Amino acid sequence: MKIAVIGAGSWGTALSQVLAGNGHNVGLWARKTEVARSINKEHRNPRYLSDVELHEGIVATPSYKDALLRARAAAIVTPSNLMRGVARALADVVDAEFPIVICSKGVEEGSGLLPVEVFEAEMGGAHRLAVLSGPNHAEEVVKGVPSGTVIASSSEETAALFQDLFASEAFRTYTSDDVRGVELCAAFKNVIAIAVGVSYGLGYGDNTAAMLMTRGLAEMSRLVARAGGQALTCMGLAGAGDLVATCTSEHSRNRRFGKLLAEGGTLEDFTAQTHMVAEGALACKTLAVLSERYGVELPITDVVRSVVWEGADPRELAGALASRPLTTEFHGLSV
Repeated sequence: MKIAVIGAGSWGTALSQVLAGNGHNVGLWARKTEVARSINKEHRNPRYLSDVELHEGIVATPSYKDALLRARAAAIVTPSNLMRGVARALADVVDAEFPIVICSKGVEEGSGLLPVEVFEAEMGGAHRLAVLSGPNHAEEVVKGVPSGTVIASSSEETAALFQDLFASEAFRTYTSDDVRGVELCAAFKNVIAIAVGVSYGLGYGDNTAAMLMTRGLAEMSRLVARAGGQALTCMGLAGAGDLVATCTSEHSRNRRFGKLLAEGGTLEDFTAQTHMVAEGALACKTLAVLSERYGVELPITDVVRSVVWEGADPRELAGALASRPLTTEFHGLSV
């Protein structure tokens, strides 16, 4: 069948390759006309993953309507700050039963809504919505490196549909009903990756990184549980799996951004150098809304936000973080 992929960044390009490799026709929406032209003529994305030849079953277009024409489902792979505009655009084109899987990660600024909640607010029909998340670096997925991901939906039928569409020998898909937990993990792990990048940039070692990752996982679990998700989700592909991949890999844009911050760089520097969005930069700010709403302390997130948005000295804040009162390891968690 034809599947629309909305967003021709690195992750949208990689998922298009997976779908096309499974025999589906892909209508790939690209914001820039020259990107769509290159994908169609050269079978390469000139801005992202440009060393990979793309499947001929991928047809790119700068038109939402053309990408969605005769499509049976859509995957949304745009930055999280564009979610509401994308949802509104799609609402004018597709019907109330059209299945959508959201592959973007973040929390809407101001409202604290997760991507799936934004889509439900604009389009209705929670039963036809799903989310996809896991330890999936686009640079590896596009080349067929074995990977696993989780697809969560309130509807077993919708989750199974996207599980079948994406599943291959190299891209294993698992289903979940914990949409909220999966999306919170997806947003949170990028923040912890920035913290790990900062720690390496300050000259700290693997012990420090491991501490930040595990304490970040505890922080993530407290918020997920308090917000109505399942704490066990944090131990799965969308939680611990994605956290490990994002915090340790050379492919991780959020870890690279953290390292740049420690070396005196800024968010603007990172964007100019990579043409990529460090989703954790926005998430560390938007998660504060949920921290206040649910009364959950997020000390690592607070430090990252201060460094990214308030120009705080990361070395001073690292000292403040280390001087916090000692507690039991699973403080604030029911285990």
